[in-house]
Amino acid sequence: MNEQQKTDNLTVHAKVKDYAAWHTSYVAQEKGRTSAGITNGREFRSATDPNELVVLFDVADTAKARTWMNSDDMKATMQKSGVVGTPSIRFAA
Repeated sequence: MNEQQKTDNLTVHAKVKDYAAWHTSYVAQEKGRTSAGITNGREFRSATDPNELVVLFDVADTAKARTWMNSDDMKATMQKSGVVGTPSIRFAA
């Protein structure tokens, strides 16, 4: 695999107040994620708490993705969508 085809991964682990409300906001952010090089989101919900979730993404440009994820707009969006506390956000190669 050459360097241009390489993608990194982003894992977000969060607790939300209400999964349905969060999911509506998540879907609405698709264009922003894609613009930041964050694609192929896969959601997983806890079997014991449906408001605890992990979302895995592919990342084409880690620097661009970090900037977007750490933006004040994204922090406000997460809070507005019902994310409880600070989510765990991890990038990996």
